[in-house]
Amino acid sequence: MSYLADLTLRLATGVGQLPEDLRTRLANFYRNAQRADGGFAGREGPSDLYYTGFGLRGLALTGQLHGSVADRAAGFLAGQLHNRVAIVDFLSLVYGGMLIESAAGVDVFAQAVPDWRAAVADELERFRRPDGGYAKTDEGASSSTYYSFLMVLCLELIDRPVVEPERLAAFVASRVRVDGGFVEMGPMQRSGTNPTAAAIGLLKVLQRLDDATRERSLDFLLDMQTDEGGLRANTRIPLADVLSTFTGLLTLSDLGGLDEVDLSAARSYVESMELPGGGFRGGLWDGATDVEYTFYGLGTLALLTTDY
Repeated sequence: MSYLADLTLRLATGVGQLPEDLRTRLANFYRNAQRADGGFAGREGPSDLYYTGFGLRGLALTGQLHGSVADRAAGFLAGQLHNRVAIVDFLSLVYGGMLIESAAGVDVFAQAVPDWRAAVADELERFRRPDGGYAKTDEGASSSTYYSFLMVLCLELIDRPVVEPERLAAFVASRVRVDGGFVEMGPMQRSGTNPTAAAIGLLKVLQRLDDATRERSLDFLLDMQTDEGGLRANTRIPLADVLSTFTGLLTLSDLGGLDEVDLSAARSYVESMELPGGGFRGGLWDGATDVEYTFYGLGTLALLTTDY
């Protein structure tokens, strides 16, 4: 089972244990957020693949990815099949299509060329850099921890092997810092919650996560919990945010250290980020909701269902 498929199953199990009124509010939020073209948008602008990916994941977790909702979303994705898009958008397209097929039996890729998976795998290698990692674009000079993780997720989804996994694992190891966390780009010295989550996720997929890395990263992430209860992005940022809280707690769960966090405080923090009309904002500094942060809020509460 792919990393994303396993994650969706884990979160869906947790969502099923959340209070019914919360599940209903969030189901309504996602249904209402779908645009007339079948896609989803951010806080401004038209529908795009990135936000559609989060919209579809939210619909799947709340049991709403079926019927006309799924048909319209499939139409939006099918209309993007022949466009050249950024890797993060491509991942949203492929995983969104797979969610729709699994939940509603609609094949988004029916009109794709027969060998599209092999062609995509070849294209992804153009992003490879001499250090063994992958850059954000095929013209990028430096490898990215986050985009290297995305590349591996894409390869999993299209059922293609990771090329030179040992080199990729060595690249990830080069991004660890003395505080036990990982950085996004090579010159950086201050680790972050989200690059650490990407690095641990990548090592987990590659089956290269050793005990020493596990313990160092666990200690780093535990230090990221703030007095608010959520997790912050790095030590220079005083406030927690819902994205870092989700990725940090998910990674702590993968590292076997979730029970070392103040789970009650984390749950209270995330619950306080839900606005009355449904949906989650990004943090105390944020005044609006969107489908991405709502996914992180829902996902975090799903991870913390043992507290309900």
